[in-house]
Amino acid sequence: MSFYKKIPLLAKLILAVTLGIVLGSFLPTSIIRGFVTFSSIFSSFLGFTIPLIIVGFIVPGISQVSNNAGKLLGLSTGVAYVSTLIAGTFAFLVAKVALPNLLANSTLQTFQNPEDLMLKGYIEFKMTPIFDVTTALIISFILGIGISATKSDSLKQGFNDFGEIIEKLLSSLIIPLLPFYILGVFMNITASGEVFKILKIFALVFVLIIVLHFVIIAIQYTVAGSMNKRNPFKMLVKILPAYMTAIGTQSSAATIPVTLKSTKNMGVDKNIANFTIPLFATIHLSGSTITLTTCASAVYWLQHGASFPSAVVMVKFILLLGVTMVAAPGVPGGAVMAALGLLQSVLGFNEIMLSLMIALYITQDSFGTACNISGDGALSAIVDRLNRVFFKKDNQEA
Repeated sequence: MSFYKKIPLLAKLILAVTLGIVLGSFLPTSIIRGFVTFSSIFSSFLGFTIPLIIVGFIVPGISQVSNNAGKLLGLSTGVAYVSTLIAGTFAFLVAKVALPNLLANSTLQTFQNPEDLMLKGYIEFKMTPIFDVTTALIISFILGIGISATKSDSLKQGFNDFGEIIEKLLSSLIIPLLPFYILGVFMNITASGEVFKILKIFALVFVLIIVLHFVIIAIQYTVAGSMNKRNPFKMLVKILPAYMTAIGTQSSAATIPVTLKSTKNMGVDKNIANFTIPLFATIHLSGSTITLTTCASAVYWLQHGASFPSAVVMVKFILLLGVTMVAAPGVPGGAVMAALGLLQSVLGFNEIMLSLMIALYITQDSFGTACNISGDGALSAIVDRLNRVFFKKDNQEA
């Protein structure tokens, strides 16, 4: 068991997908249904925990963000949220142009009629969530803002503890079991005859996501360099150590020391960097947003027969996703786990579609994290400039 824990999540996921394809190709239906039974029960448990994940991370996130450092905090939070919205909108607009060509003639019956093609487990164990995703978001906003406004330390500590319980649930149970869940799903998909179409889609969408990551980083540093009258290319060179570290750690939090040093080397005021880098590691996930938006657009396209969500639906999804990303747990795959509720409630994703979102997201999680923390350096430079322009008198307090 200790050996299994040491294997990186990405390696576990690749192994699960590979075994799912191989075993699903020749094992008898009776055995495949056993794996499908586990995946079905796990999926039900996952659906039960989604509202708890939302409350457990967004309430402490909002109460912490809203009660820390006045104007500079508001400025930093606003810049991070706008950056996330721009990344999500950019990803969707590019997806609408690129995906029809990349996914031409690619339709998956598995997405559209899973009940007709997919094997069913031996038993069903339904776990009804305490409340739905929309209710969870509303409750989180009310409690998070209310705790900040009333300065209730006891409630704040209580929800911090609850958040730690949920993070422990994710890191100790849900994340470790994800490969087995994916194994069952891919065995089922292989038995349906759709697996090779899905692998093709994975490869094409993955390439598009990486390109979008590089483009958004270039945009962020062009803006930061222009505002500070610095060479964006030289700023990018300074952030490279943090980028490479993030690829290895898959964690924005674990990369904070390197990101902080790299940001200061870019010329950002040390007091601003000391404040913004730890904050942005939590609330700024432009790379993750690009990945989730692009993947969701691709899966939606396949589900709905070569059509995308309406502009209204996608705007709602991106706006809510930006808020959800503020409190995404700092574990590999945490962002997609936090976003599952929105994928279900806003875009109508079913169990198969959610499992594919998890698999594709975690496959590129290292690059998404690297994009996130690279953007943190650029946004810190932007906040530094805005702080000097608008809040000069507060510089010593920052």
